[in-house]
Amino acid sequence: MAISRSPVVSNLGAFVVVDTDVDENAQTNTTGAAGKMHLLSIDNTANSSVMFVKFYDSSSAVTVGTTVPDYVFRADASTLHTLVFPEGLTFANGFTHCCVTAGGTAGTGAPSSAVKIRYVTT
Repeated sequence: MAISRSPVVSNLGAFVVVDTDVDENAQTNTTGAAGKMHLLSIDNTANSSVMFVKFYDSSSAVTVGTTVPDYVFRADASTLHTLVFPEGLTFANGFTHCCVTAGGTAGTGAPSSAVKIRYVTT
């Protein structure tokens, strides 16, 4: 798993979080703080099936398959998606994410190939 967090040179105080191998194991509190997500890019080009990226408004560990995600994003097979949230999606506690083969709360299956995400937060 390779996750990085880099500052964006701007007056916004933004960060770019990159995870090059998102899977069924939740990555907890990736920004280290609460904030807003303004952009999300999901690279599912390595998979021939639909994947679901789940975000939890949490600064502590979650149980994938049991904890209800706050946001679920569908990534169609063999595609790259970029979503922009002009007002930002609010995370009052922290950013925690995972990627699984089924939407909703119960999905826990791992992607067969690496799913990559990049998101911008303030």
